[in-house]
Amino acid sequence: MATEESIVVTKEEVHSFVIRSMEAVGLKLKHGTVLADLIVSAECRGHASHGLNKLEQYMNEIKSGMTSTEDLEPSVLKETSATALVDGNNLIGPYVARFCMDLAIHKAKSAGIGIVSCRGSNHFGTAGWYSLRATEQGLIGMAFTNTSPMLVPTRAKSKVLGTNPLSLGAPAQNGDSFVLDMATTAVAMGKCELKGRRDQPLPTGWAVDQDGHETYQFKTMAGLSPLGGTEESSGYKGYGLAMMVEVLCGVLSGGAFGLTHRPARTHDRPADYGQCFIAIDPDNFSEGFTERMQSLIDSCRNQEPADQDPVLVAGDPERHHQALCDKLGGIPYHPAQIRISKDLATRYKVTPMKPL
Repeated sequence: MATEESIVVTKEEVHSFVIRSMEAVGLKLKHGTVLADLIVSAECRGHASHGLNKLEQYMNEIKSGMTSTEDLEPSVLKETSATALVDGNNLIGPYVARFCMDLAIHKAKSAGIGIVSCRGSNHFGTAGWYSLRATEQGLIGMAFTNTSPMLVPTRAKSKVLGTNPLSLGAPAQNGDSFVLDMATTAVAMGKCELKGRRDQPLPTGWAVDQDGHETYQFKTMAGLSPLGGTEESSGYKGYGLAMMVEVLCGVLSGGAFGLTHRPARTHDRPADYGQCFIAIDPDNFSEGFTERMQSLIDSCRNQEPADQDPVLVAGDPERHHQALCDKLGGIPYHPAQIRISKDLATRYKVTPMKPL
C-alpha cells in the first residue's frame, strides 16, 4: 500500500534489478527472468512479502549451492494423458513451477484435466501466479506447495508443517476472475519478516513462542500459528488444510514432507519441495461456467456492507493494487525495503534500482 513516504520504482527497473542480482550469484538468464516475472507480479498485486523481500533468500540458496545453476530443464518421470510426475532437478522454484503449471494446462486442454505432481523443487513465490496462468486461458487453475516446517500444530510446541499455501483461480466474464491465494498458516512468514523489519508488533493469532503460546514480537516467535490461530478460534482447521497440502505435495510426489524437510533458513541440503498443479477445462462440464461464476462473484460484491468498506472477493485487493501501480507508474516501496535493496546491490556489486 502506498503512503506519503513510499518510494516508487518502475516495473521494468525492478525486473532488471532482479535479473542483475541473480546473475551476480551465477543464475542463468532464462531462470532469472522467470523469477523476475514472478517478483514483479507479486509486487504489482500487493504481495510485498513475496516480492523483493524474498530476493536475498533466493540469492542465498544459489550462493550456498543448495539450488542448481545448471542449464537444465525439469524432467518428466512418469506421464499419462492427464497426469505427470516431475523432478525439478533442484532448479529455482518459479522456473520449475511454471513448467509444471504449463504442463497441467496443456493436458487440461486435451484431456479436460491436468494434474502435475513435482518434487525436487524450491520456493516458488506466490501460488496465485500459477493459478492465473490457467485462468488467463479460460481454465480453472490450482497450485499448492509445501515448505520447510514453520507451522506449530494445534496443541504442540514445535514446528512440523510448512506455510503450505494453496491457490485456486476461476475465470469469469470480461477478464474478471476469482483468485484465492493463501497460506494455511495464519500468515506467510514473509509478512512477519516485514513486521520485524519495520519494528512493528505481530497481530493477534499470527505466531507462537517456544512454549507454544501466542507472541506479538517477531524476535520471540518460534513458529507460525495455523490459519484460525488458537484451538478456541478454530486453528485446527488451518492445521488440517496444511496437512491436506502436504498430502498433495510431498507425500504424493515422493519429495520431502513434514519433518523430513530441512529446517527453515538452513542450507545443509537441497530443499526438495513438493508441489502440485491442477488445471481443469470447465467446457468439459456444464455449459455457461463463466456466466455462473460472474453471477456468484457479483452476488458477493453487491452485498450491503456492514461498515464503509465494500464487500470483496478473492483477487479484488490484488486488482486494486495493480490499478494503483498503473496510476503511479511503478511499484510503491517502503523506504526500509529500498535501503535493503541498496545494501544488497552494494554487497554483490550490481547496479541498484533507480526510483522515479
